[in-house]
Amino acid sequence: MKICMHNWMRPEPIEVTLDRMVRCGYDGIQIMGEPRKYNWKEVRGMLDARNLKCFGSVSIMLAGRDLIHGDPYYREMTVQYLKECLDMVVALGGNIFTLVPSEVGKIVAMADAETEWGWAVEGVRQVADHAAKYNIRIGLEPLNRFETNFLNRHDQALKLMEDVGRSNVGVCLDAFHINIEEANWKQAILTTGKHLVDFHVADNNRRPPGEGHYNWSEVVSTLKQAGYNEQLTVEFVVPFDRSPLGFAHKEDAGTTATDAELKFIRDHGSDLMSDASYTKHVDNTIKHLRAAGAN
Repeated sequence: MKICMHNWMRPEPIEVTLDRMVRCGYDGIQIMGEPRKYNWKEVRGMLDARNLKCFGSVSIMLAGRDLIHGDPYYREMTVQYLKECLDMVVALGGNIFTLVPSEVGKIVAMADAETEWGWAVEGVRQVADHAAKYNIRIGLEPLNRFETNFLNRHDQALKLMEDVGRSNVGVCLDAFHINIEEANWKQAILTTGKHLVDFHVADNNRRPPGEGHYNWSEVVSTLKQAGYNEQLTVEFVVPFDRSPLGFAHKEDAGTTATDAELKFIRDHGSDLMSDASYTKHVDNTIKHLRAAGAN
């Protein structure tokens, strides 16, 4: 198995992120879905110079990015945004794209369930048809109920995949979310089986692997049993300790973030971490996964 990592959890110059990945032994990156943030040609050169691969990207569903928004303007703009993300993936040499269909944090519906489902099917089809031109696979990612009221479980994602009816559409599962929403996380992985496009890695509490109750040897073996031997994509979100217990460890983050990036991170219960703290988590994560059999 290859091990890669998202980069939205710590906004910093992309070369800093890539250098850390090289030091820690990662195989590559899944770059955040902000295509206008990067010079694609320059990033591709940075990847090649470091012998790293861009496996793909993940949609960053900020306010207004929503395939099931009640306003058709936002649905259309979301499709265009997702197509731009796919164009970036192509330019960087990737072949997968993780898609969350609705705005993260939106838990109130804007229409009845049938109407929203129809909007989702229509939107994902448009994105999938664009992706098919470049042989990119799309993984529909269910999130927990506190982050979305749309896709929460693997069976819902499989049903959306079925209704979209495109061979390049599958499912992405996230260890953190399936721990909350699935009655049996192992069965969720096994049932998804050959349709699994990507697997996001965080422990049950969204901390790095080894800091929660998951047995990661069991997770890795279940993935292999399901026929999945592709990349594991690290996506831990360390809670920010605002109690006196955390005061002594308060450090300068040493980086900056846009207001939108910072809000997205804080909406996930975290905040900007120092380079040293973040690097420690990144390093411990890959060591834990390799020890668990992710080879």
